[in-house]
Amino acid sequence: MSHDLPTTTYKISKGKVDSEFIRNKLKLKSLEAKNSLFEKYPHVKKFLDENGIDLDKIRAHSAKVITTGALTGTLFFTTPSAARNLPTVASIVKDITDSNEEGKNIFNQERLLKSLREILPEKAEPLTRVQEKRIEQAIREFVGVNAKATLEGEHLNTTYGYIGLEQHLMRYPGDNVTYMAPGRGAWGYFADSKAALTNEAIEREKWYVAVQTLYLPDWEERLSYVKDWYKYRKVLVVNTVNGNAVVADVADAGPAAWTGKHFGGSPEVMNALGGSRYTKGSVLVFFVDDPENKVPLGPVEYNNLDTNGVTMVEA
Repeated sequence: MSHDLPTTTYKISKGKVDSEFIRNKLKLKSLEAKNSLFEKYPHVKKFLDENGIDLDKIRAHSAKVITTGALTGTLFFTTPSAARNLPTVASIVKDITDSNEEGKNIFNQERLLKSLREILPEKAEPLTRVQEKRIEQAIREFVGVNAKATLEGEHLNTTYGYIGLEQHLMRYPGDNVTYMAPGRGAWGYFADSKAALTNEAIEREKWYVAVQTLYLPDWEERLSYVKDWYKYRKVLVVNTVNGNAVVADVADAGPAAWTGKHFGGSPEVMNALGGSRYTKGSVLVFFVDDPENKVPLGPVEYNNLDTNGVTMVEA
């Protein structure tokens, strides 16, 4: 009577074996090997963690090559009837490639959130200059936007606070849309008439935020200059919980201090940050250094950016 060798962990059935089965086995082996490595050599794990290196990403390309070779060898030594039920080498490689691509799509966002967890205090409050500098570096590296806590000598009362849902603003006299504030924004209408409404003005209202300019310590003394400086000033808003980011423009003042909120966002801004039910949350608000007006308003899909050659950061 024959028995399997002690080292045998599973056998490939002569029945139908799909690609998901093989991929799961490979992922399990990968996890076991990684855990074994970190148990024997804890200093390796510490080094990788400190440098933000994911071991799975290092092995991503080699995994495809190894898998292809292993499956090719299996086909050579498998009986014709069983081989017909095995998935093709191309399908296995495609599945693994797709899986690796999914991992890449969340890599930058995960790294940004990890950095923010290390830098930010537990509760939203004004940050130190050192904290803001570290965040600027993280945003530049992972999001690909040249964001500044202080730009041209201007700085908000806080760059880390709570944002709340705001209504749409009147874009021109007589404008009427769903969920619109009864009055104009702090800087008036976006256009003199409906006929004069441009795509740029539409985008500005769509992706606007309110900031508490009225509470700046020297607001009254420098009113003329500061009011012009803040008008439609681009800012990067980052949800500190999920990492979603939006480039918005300042088009209103507020909210009032008694609300417990520090910023306000249009319905589109809030939806991009946290979904249709998102009405309040902690965010970072940094100025966008964009002297040539090249950075577009709206959500920043930075998971798909090649951060070694991003176009939204000045060289």
